[in-house]
Amino acid sequence: MDAKPDHYFGTPREELLPFMPADAATVLEIGCGDGVFGRQLKERGASEVWGVEIVEAAAERAGKVLDKVLVGDIAKLVDELPLGYFDLIVANDVLEHLVDPYTLLDKLKDHLSRRGVVVSSIPNIRYYPIFRQLLLHKKWQYEETGILDWTHLRFFTVRSIREMYEGLGYEVLRHEGINPMPDRARAFHLANFLLRRRLSDMKHVEFATVARPIRTLETAEAG
Repeated sequence: MDAKPDHYFGTPREELLPFMPADAATVLEIGCGDGVFGRQLKERGASEVWGVEIVEAAAERAGKVLDKVLVGDIAKLVDELPLGYFDLIVANDVLEHLVDPYTLLDKLKDHLSRRGVVVSSIPNIRYYPIFRQLLLHKKWQYEETGILDWTHLRFFTVRSIREMYEGLGYEVLRHEGINPMPDRARAFHLANFLLRRRLSDMKHVEFATVARPIRTLETAEAG
């Protein structure tokens, strides 16, 4: 991760703000980078924003704008987080970088408040330009950033993202594509029309998901 350009850690994500609960007071951002997104959440009214960042230089910058920043691998730091504390846990383009995002999402349930949710954005491996390169040109070329970022360890589709959350005991509240292809991509839109919109998921670079743990009677009483 140290080889990433500086702008990689400080990109605003305006398209994800509508997915964040407006009343979330305590927030944890995993992969907070320079703290740009966390600062946006504070400006919207969050009273306390924590960050976790594996790149030390970025974490140092984030520490100047966020309330608390933990430096290191979230998989190793998750047990140090306070229990039942966060109204919102954000993972913008993070889970695909992890060896085991499933165990992490399972553990994060313990650190959410009773009204807490997890919000993630995850790249879509079925994005049409990527799929077309693979299908027609037999090309799978890793890049510095993007869907085929060379640091991605996991790849997801619209269905596998939902199945991951639901299989871990979450209720998916929102699951929507973001950053769509432009309308001028006529070949794709024609094919999608002829196939009765069965390719609609392929027009999105990523999917944003809002999910909350399904609380059984036992867990509700324990909380």
